[in-house]
Parts: sequence; structure tokens; C-alpha cells
Amino acid sequence: MTRLRLWRAGLRPRLVLWFAAMTLVGAAAAAGASYVSARTTILAGVQDPAMVQLRDQVTAYLPQMTLPPDQQQLDNLAGNLKGVTTAVYRQMHSRSGLATAKLPGELRTQVAGGDTIQFQRVVTDGTPELLIGMPVLQTGGDGRRQHTGVEVYQLVSLAEQQASIEQLAVRAWQMAALALPIAVVLALVAARQVLRPVRALSVAARKLGHGQLDVRLPAKGSDELAQLVTTFNSTAAELERTVGSLRAMEADARRFVADVSHELRTPLAAMNAVTDVLDEDAGQLPADTAIAARLVSAETHRLTRLVQDLVEISRFDAGRAELRTEEADVAEVVAGSLAARGWSGTDGIETDLPPGITAGLDARRLDLVVANLVGNALRHGAAPVGIRLTADEEAVSLAVTDHGPGIPEDVLPHVFDRFTKADTARARSEGSGLGLSIARENARLHGGDIEAANTGTGARFTLRLPRVAPETR
Repeated sequence: MTRLRLWRAGLRPRLVLWFAAMTLVGAAAAAGASYVSARTTILAGVQDPAMVQLRDQVTAYLPQMTLPPDQQQLDNLAGNLKGVTTAVYRQMHSRSGLATAKLPGELRTQVAGGDTIQFQRVVTDGTPELLIGMPVLQTGGDGRRQHTGVEVYQLVSLAEQQASIEQLAVRAWQMAALALPIAVVLALVAARQVLRPVRALSVAARKLGHGQLDVRLPAKGSDELAQLVTTFNSTAAELERTVGSLRAMEADARRFVADVSHELRTPLAAMNAVTDVLDEDAGQLPADTAIAARLVSAETHRLTRLVQDLVEISRFDAGRAELRTEEADVAEVVAGSLAARGWSGTDGIETDLPPGITAGLDARRLDLVVANLVGNALRHGAAPVGIRLTADEEAVSLAVTDHGPGIPEDVLPHVFDRFTKADTARARSEGSGLGLSIARENARLHGGDIEAANTGTGARFTLRLPRVAPETR
């Protein structure tokens, strides 16, 4: 049904429909005009000769009449005329032919009061007929033709002509019906010619959207579609150039960060050794010097954490992050991560870690994820911090829930972005702003992901990992 709905909403059926509608309207108009013209011609071909013949017959018989006529003369006049004919003089009428009651009053008025032959088409019992009315005129002493008071009416059947007209109408509609499939075929051909470049543009745009920036289309002709193709090619070329420049700049920036991070590790190791000594001897130093020593030590540790995170994230950016998986009990790995950092129930940790849930994973990377999620919950949330492990046939889920203020709604969509912090007041906090980014990269390296949400009473981060490691699937 969806494919049918999409097809009906496309350009092809609409073009075919419009072509068919235009053809039907044109064929109907042509058929109607032909019908009216042919009908007029056919009827004129009957009524004009019939009126001329009646006039000639009456003119030929008129010398035999004595005016005013009596009943016998009216009968003789009607009898000498061909067809169904009635002669009328005032209240008298011939005993043969039409009954005067069947003569239309309008026609009788025109014939009685005029000096020209008249006609009217009537339908009797479903049969079309032509009724001709003629005043009988004679030439007076002054040379002018005068009405004698005698009227002649003749009925001519139009059944044969009507049959011809109906046959003509049927043929006209048959021609219109034959024109419809021809119009559909022409519409399909036209739609194909029009939609072929449009379809090619759609495919090219889809490839462009998927990152294939070198896609181009051949521009043929000079019509609007060719101009559109030319515009698309120019846009794709400019986009390829711009994206290439941005990628090069990004690669240079990442290389610089990686190089600087690696270069800083050696002097930082020496600085950490010195600050460890200062921390041990701070109690023997003067108060001001001890405060300064502790400050230098804290900032050195913070810088070390930032450099370590930058080195880690640079591995992901360079595609050099390795996953060393083995079948492990997830509950044991999570519990070991908590124990290694000294987190327990006294810190507000509540765990629900059922044993026996195994998965193919890199224990070191899972340890980093757990440390980041639980560490964030302890630093920025509020106790208790719940850690709950569940599993199904496909994946394992680890939910870390705190009872703090939650994540601001404007920050929630960007919480995994690099250097994102929910509170600008925490700009000098222990975290580097890369922890959640690194956690998500580790999850995705496993083929899983991390989702963040507010519960109404805090924040919840849910880690979901497949039970089968990516490389062993």
C-alpha cells in the first residue's frame, strides 16, 4: 500500500492523468463540434429540399383551385401533394393528413400571419419529424402577392436522418475512446523523457548525501533540465572542494592535537613525579607554600587527565582504536571497576548486578565506560546512584541512574558532544569534557551505544552492548 501511495503521488501518474484528461477534453470538444456540424448539415439536407418540393407542388396545383376553396378543393389539394399533408382554410381542413389539433399553435400563428414558409422539428412517439407550414399566396391585380387564407402543412419523417446522426455520434465517441490509449502511451513516453533526468538527479543527490562528492551528471541539450543538471554539477563541485578543505583542516587539527598530546606525556610524567613528592612533603612546608604546592599538584593531575583523554579520543579519530574481546561476566567487570575506584555503598552506590550474564567484550574499555558514567553520576548528580544490569538474547544493558538535578533540556541532545558541560560554573571541574564522548566511542566500538535521559528525579545513562562481539559475528 505504501509503494502504491508513493507511486500515485509521483509525477508519472500525474502526467499520464493530465495527458489523458486533455485528450478526453479535446476529443470530446472535437466530437461535439463534428456532431453539431454534421447534424446541421444532415437536417438541412432534408428540410431545404422538402420545403422547395412542397412550394413547387403547391404552386403547380394553385391554378386548379377556386378561391375561396370549399371542402372538396381542400381535400383535392391535400391529396395531390406528396407525403402526409393537410390543407387548412379558416375553420375547414382536409379530411386526410394531419389533424389540426396536432399542429403546434406557434407554427400555425407564424404561417397564418406571414408570407414565408416555416418549419418546426417535433418528436412523435420517440420519432423525430419535420413539420413544414406554408401559406398559399396569389398575385393580386396590383402585382403584389397576397395571402389566400389557405395553409398547407406537411409532415416529413426524420427517422433515417436521426439514425445517421446517432451513428455519427457513436463513431465520434469511438474515435475519442481510441484517442485515450494513444494519449496514455504518448504521456508515458513524454513522462519517461522528462523524468529520466529528474530520476538521474535524484540518484545523484542521494549519492551526494551519502558522501560520494565526486558524482556528476552529463548535461545534454540546452533546456531547463540541462540547466538544472549544470547547476547540480557546479554545486557538487563546490561542495566537494569545500568539504575537502574542511576535511583537510580537520585532519590537520586532529594531527596537531594528537602530536601535542603525545609530546606532553613525557614532561607531564616528570611533573607528576615532582608533584607527588610535593604532596608528601606539603605538611612540612610553610602554609602559603603548601597551598601553592597542592594547587600545582591538582592542576598537573587535571592536565594529565586531559592529555590522556585527548590521546584516547585521537585514537578513535584516527581509526586506530583496537577492540580486544573475550567472553566475560559483565557483572564481574562492572563490580571490579567500582572496586578499583573505591566506590561502594558508603558513597551512595546501589547495585543490581545479577551474575551469569556474559558477553563478548573488551573488559578494559568497559571499565572506562563504567568509570565515566558512575563518576559523572557521583560528581554531578546526587545519591543514591543506582547501577542495574539486565540482558536479553541479543544484548546486555547497564543503566546508571542518579537522583540529582538532571540534565538541562537544552544540553541533553548534546551531552555526548566533546567538551560539553551542563553547567558553565563547572568550567574548572576535574573532568575534561571528553569523558562521555570517549564512553560513547567505546560503546560504539563494541557495536552498541549509550543513551541519556532525565527520569524526573535525576539523570539516567543506559549502556547497551551486543552479547556477541562485532568481529566474531
